[in-house]
Amino acid sequence: QVQLVESGGGLVQPGGSLRLSCAASGFTLDRYAIGWFRQAPGKEREGVSCISSSDDSTYYADSVKGRFTISRDNVKNTVSLQMNSLKSEDTAVYYCAAVEGIHPVLLAAGWATAPYDYWGQGTQVTVSS
Repeated sequence: QVQLVESGGGLVQPGGSLRLSCAASGFTLDRYAIGWFRQAPGKEREGVSCISSSDDSTYYADSVKGRFTISRDNVKNTVSLQMNSLKSEDTAVYYCAAVEGIHPVLLAAGWATAPYDYWGQGTQVTVSS
C-alpha cells in the first residue's frame, strides 16, 4: 500500500523549532520530488518547500526562506522539514506530497502547483505562547 505519513508536529512557542518528517511506505522516495505544504484555518493550501529527485535542489516559499530547511534521507526513505524561528503565522496543518517524473526545469518554475501523486494525512503545527 502506497502511503505517506507525516510526524513531528506539535505545540511550540514563538521562536522555537520543530522538525517534521515524511515517511513513505510502498515506494521509494528517491525517485520523487517531495513537497511540503500547509493549510491554516480559513486559508488556502500553500507550498512551503520542495526538494527535487534529480539533484536534491531545494525550493522555498518566501515566507519561510532562511528559517526552514528541507532534506532527504534515502536510507530511511524519509524527507524532513526543519523549522526554526517559528512564528504564529506558521500555525497550520502541514502535509507532504510526492510527485514523479517532473522535469527539473518545470519543477523549479512551479513546484508548488505540480500535480503531486501522493499526499499524507497532515500533522498539526501550532505556534503559540
